[in-house]
Amino acid sequence: MKQLIIIALAVIGVTTVNAQTKGPLGLNKEEQKIIAYIDANMPRAIALLKETVNINSGTLNVEGVKKVGAIFARELANAGLNTQWVGLPDSLKRAGHLVATTNAATTSAAKTKGKKLFLIGHLDTVFEPDMPANPFTMLNDSTATGQGVNDTKGGNIVAVIALQALHAQGLLNEAAITAYFTGDEEKSGRPVSVSRKDFIERAKQTDIALGFEGANGLNTIATARRGSSGWRLEVKAKTGHSLGVFTKSAGYGAIYEAARIVNEFREQLSTEKYLTFNPGVFIGGSEMQYEEATVTGTAIGKTNIISPAATVTGDLRFLTEAQKVNARIKMQKIVAQNLAGTKATITFSDGIPSMAPTEGNNNILAVIDGVTKDMGLGATVAGDPAGRGAGDISYIAAYVSCVDGLGASGKGAHAPGETINLKELPLLIKRAALTMYRLTR
Repeated sequence: MKQLIIIALAVIGVTTVNAQTKGPLGLNKEEQKIIAYIDANMPRAIALLKETVNINSGTLNVEGVKKVGAIFARELANAGLNTQWVGLPDSLKRAGHLVATTNAATTSAAKTKGKKLFLIGHLDTVFEPDMPANPFTMLNDSTATGQGVNDTKGGNIVAVIALQALHAQGLLNEAAITAYFTGDEEKSGRPVSVSRKDFIERAKQTDIALGFEGANGLNTIATARRGSSGWRLEVKAKTGHSLGVFTKSAGYGAIYEAARIVNEFREQLSTEKYLTFNPGVFIGGSEMQYEEATVTGTAIGKTNIISPAATVTGDLRFLTEAQKVNARIKMQKIVAQNLAGTKATITFSDGIPSMAPTEGNNNILAVIDGVTKDMGLGATVAGDPAGRGAGDISYIAAYVSCVDGLGASGKGAHAPGETINLKELPLLIKRAALTMYRLTR
């Protein structure tokens, strides 16, 4: 561990001085103190990461999520924030959420500076207790593995240590900040109108949301994320002996019609940037049953019988609400052009909305770009939305300016062997802390 910290500090200790800057790396005296605090507290940050990773907090492990929440509540209290647990109805079978606020965010008469911030992390992981254990383990001097070490317990560490660094310099006294750590990001409680109600209402009271999902290196952030929704295609058709297939009297059957529709989706919509649609289940036969709750089905199909029914379910991903709506209209038109002897219908279900690119999001990027340049890390650019799925921040993107990807960096999120890059972790904490500092001045 000592070797790890020495190497990490060596990486971040490089400084450059320019006559046009405010000081080493272009930072003012307050910002330099923030940097120094983070350097001094990196061993504690790693210890905190290990403590939380070694507690299983799979989304359905209610007690595990609450235990991790209690640890972060302790640390947020140490940053001078007021914490509370927002419970959810028992019917949702979810732990609830941790919320922490500065005094300036909760007191209407408090003097505040700059923008009101809404920080987003999550306490749960995809790794449930019945999965093989993967405790925090050092793989080498700069890489560790563990369940949720990157997604997103590492991201939570970035947010918490950054807040503690600001608090230590008295820089949160007039900053209006709400930190919201959901307990079910990986598998949201349904309906989301209940599980995300408090989350959305609090976010609406702020100006800017900063998401601490995984970082894609030191010089890229997400100013946009695609949304997700679902679709279900149902086809009914005349049935009969297969010797009559393709004839006017017998028609084509349900499987041919479903195949036509899915193929035309591919041919007519697949070239549109950021729009994707994927069939996950395709089932048909002379006797068929599909169970939506378990996403499973059974089918019996004799080769000499024209299929009377077929079902296809899939997802639809999009960058903007307009793109989603237009895609659905095109899909409806394709579905309506039925082959002889068939009748098809399609229904759509909303999932997580998109975080569309906006001028407000780009304005936050400009602040972060200034931070990384002044840190000596170079320019920061917007990442490709195609590489970002939907996340909690998308639920509030219609109400506040947003960026995401401010968390920890690593590889293999959601898979056994997930890793975190510990050399980049101190730099990412500094990037987050200085971004908060500049936004709240």
